[in-house]
Amino acid sequence: MINYKCYTVLMKHKIIIGNWKVNPITLAEARRLLRSIRRTAQDLKSTKVVICPPFVYIPSALSARKSEVIVGSQDVYFENQGSFTGEISPLMLKDLGVEYVIVGHSERRKMGETDEDVAKKVRLLLEDNIKPVVCVGEAEHDQAGLYLDTLKNQIKNSLAKVQKKYARNLIIAYEPIWAIGAKESMDPKIIHEMSLFIKKVLSDMFGHDEALSTPVLYGGSVNFRNAGDIISRGEVDGLLVGRESVNGPGFTELLKAVDSI
Repeated sequence: MINYKCYTVLMKHKIIIGNWKVNPITLAEARRLLRSIRRTAQDLKSTKVVICPPFVYIPSALSARKSEVIVGSQDVYFENQGSFTGEISPLMLKDLGVEYVIVGHSERRKMGETDEDVAKKVRLLLEDNIKPVVCVGEAEHDQAGLYLDTLKNQIKNSLAKVQKKYARNLIIAYEPIWAIGAKESMDPKIIHEMSLFIKKVLSDMFGHDEALSTPVLYGGSVNFRNAGDIISRGEVDGLLVGRESVNGPGFTELLKAVDSI
């Protein structure tokens, strides 16, 4: 039996990443939402806030940003330039001032993105000094425990092109597909076990110290009511928040709840 407890580490700051997806509909709404988040974020003591709006809102978010809110991207292409109509490259995002990029989200994978695609994006982001938020998660939590092999293979394949020297710039977001959009999130006790399992896989790939320094976030039906419990009992390093991140009042309460831990 592997002692996963040796991979528990207390991060200095929690990381909350808001994935706005295709919301809100207008730039005016996006600006109002960002102002609301910024007012709350400026009073946080131990929580880093990253907002990932749709591509079209990124320049506006960056031009108006304050240091307490970091702007990220929901996706990126795996080439820095070339004949790739409709794509956005890492260097374009970096030039704007984007610091974090979500890759491998289950919704992108559902549209055909493969582990190989994710691996190429992760490699390029790291080389361009942008932090990739690598989403992983099983489709079902079967009783036989086969989901562990599924998750391990997904992690290994998605990070296959990462050199050890870049490993400490990774962020892993564990989003079990079956829990996304559900009425309740995964039990925090199980979240903790999965976080430790992910750290063990990272340790096998890059080493114990690198695994300890890699933040593991949780995503999947997170809201202001359960966020504190997920952080405290689930012992994760932060959250990847979908629907609640575009609910101004709910997201600000979530930030306050996490910061109070």
